[in-house]
Amino acid sequence: MLQEIKIIHHNGKQFIPDPTSAEVPAPFRGRPEISLEKVDENALVNCCPLSAISAKPVTINLAKCNFCGECAFRFPKKIRFTNDHKISTNKLENLIISEGVQKKIELDQTIIDKKIKTTFGKSLKLRQISAGGDNSCEFELNACGNANFDMGRYGIEFVASPRHADGVVVTGPISENMVEALKVTWEAIPSPKLFILCGVDAISGGIFADSTANDRSILNNVKADLYIPGNPPHPLTIINGLLNLIK
Repeated sequence: MLQEIKIIHHNGKQFIPDPTSAEVPAPFRGRPEISLEKVDENALVNCCPLSAISAKPVTINLAKCNFCGECAFRFPKKIRFTNDHKISTNKLENLIISEGVQKKIELDQTIIDKKIKTTFGKSLKLRQISAGGDNSCEFELNACGNANFDMGRYGIEFVASPRHADGVVVTGPISENMVEALKVTWEAIPSPKLFILCGVDAISGGIFADSTANDRSILNNVKADLYIPGNPPHPLTIINGLLNLIK
């Protein structure tokens, strides 16, 4: 018992009273900022394993970024990652960070269907589909419901059947082996419903973007209501993104 008390004293209070105002300490990497410092832009572009960085002007596309931090390690005066974890959005263009622009990532409330807030504002049930995922995003989604983050306090929960769901949360690059299951799940959810892409693999394919094992054709017909970047996203990124969408 004494050992358990020592651990509790050392770790401090683990429960997060308010996820909407909580902060994430280092070494967490959140929204990046790009200064106007002059660097070798070709070297900067080439250091990114996922081609998330472009030049003239320098930009970072968080739809492709896996937050490895290599760019910040090699060019610390040019790029730094903040602890801003509120980086979910409903427009892909909002995920492009430009040099010299320090702007928070937000949802465009004008394009959100009013039915979403009136229908799901107090209760949102989601079906999670791992479409070829590596389990990292799945672990963080699971953590959203634990005693620390307690997403259920807002009426947001995961359910086993799409018939009981209000939307689907997709993780993974959408492999050809899972695309049919994803389509069947999406069609089984009653309208109105939400389509959410969680993690860089789901948003753009991530490191598997050029793989012939993927089949992302469903995205040609279904528009995502929320993009949650990260590899994997932090639970607070997920929770705040969902809350900003439905509240």
